[in-house]
Amino acid sequence: MTRAFVRARRPEHKQQRREAILAAARDLAVASGVRNVSLGAVAEAVGLAKSNIMRYFGTREEIFLILAAEEWQEWSAAVIARLEVSDDAVTALAETLVDRPLLCDLMSHASTSLEQNVSVEAARTFKRAILAVIADLGTRVSQVTGLTDSEGVELVSAASALAGVLYPVSNPSPALAELYAQDPDIAATCPVFLPTLSRALKALAAGLPALRED
Repeated sequence: MTRAFVRARRPEHKQQRREAILAAARDLAVASGVRNVSLGAVAEAVGLAKSNIMRYFGTREEIFLILAAEEWQEWSAAVIARLEVSDDAVTALAETLVDRPLLCDLMSHASTSLEQNVSVEAARTFKRAILAVIADLGTRVSQVTGLTDSEGVELVSAASALAGVLYPVSNPSPALAELYAQDPDIAATCPVFLPTLSRALKALAAGLPALRED
């Protein structure tokens, strides 16, 4: 049953409500996938009307961009922690992405849908957060690989882009899963997330120095 709406008036209460909305959207996305979560479902989960959700976030997409930025920052922290004990940057990037299906799901929708129905300010906030993560991770990667800072940024950017492409392909829909079960030859063409991502990143990391100008 939907609870009666009580307007949050104090700043701390408004922040609590924002956090509750984000937590509900996160839980729903983990359970059923980002593409299947509607604003109405988020509203129902927190006991609010959709119009009241929009007092805090302009659109459904803005909610998920905020979650995406948070996930990117958590990924960055995980990669940095790995690089403190290992100089295998490719493995650190790839395995921490595989460990974060929600981030990969959000990455797969970012440019195709989540950035399409948001305010300029929401887009700016998201882009600045992501660019800061990529710049920082690029520098950290360069320190353990011998790549330049710009090459490190390129490797990190490629890791996130490939994860966004590979995640939905390697996690097929029910119809495709049934097809793969019926047709092993078709199933064999479905990439396995971690080895495919790792191989592509290893090739890029090995090839970037060869492309440097004299």
